[in-house]
Amino acid sequence: MKLSKGDIVTVVLQNPREKVLGVMEKISDAGLYIRGIDLGYFEEWALAIRNEEPYLPMQDLFYPMWRVERISRDSESAGVPSMADQFEQRTGRSLTDF
Repeated sequence: MKLSKGDIVTVVLQNPREKVLGVMEKISDAGLYIRGIDLGYFEEWALAIRNEEPYLPMQDLFYPMWRVERISRDSESAGVPSMADQFEQRTGRSLTDF
């Protein structure tokens, strides 16, 4: 199934290696536009939102295609909830609201 605007995705990048979770805005031959956060910040981010503490917001990001190693749609896998579902369970809010 084709990825499209508004899909929640996890992106694995190279040089340097990074993982980003976010809402895909656009994908082209040039690269990927996404509104997202570093996946390593996910736990702290959800906790801060739940506790109504200050947090770093999702950012509008562009990654050139040569850096993109893999893009995968955020979905449940082997009984493990998607990141978006985990976020909603922890905060009571939708990931796309941010």
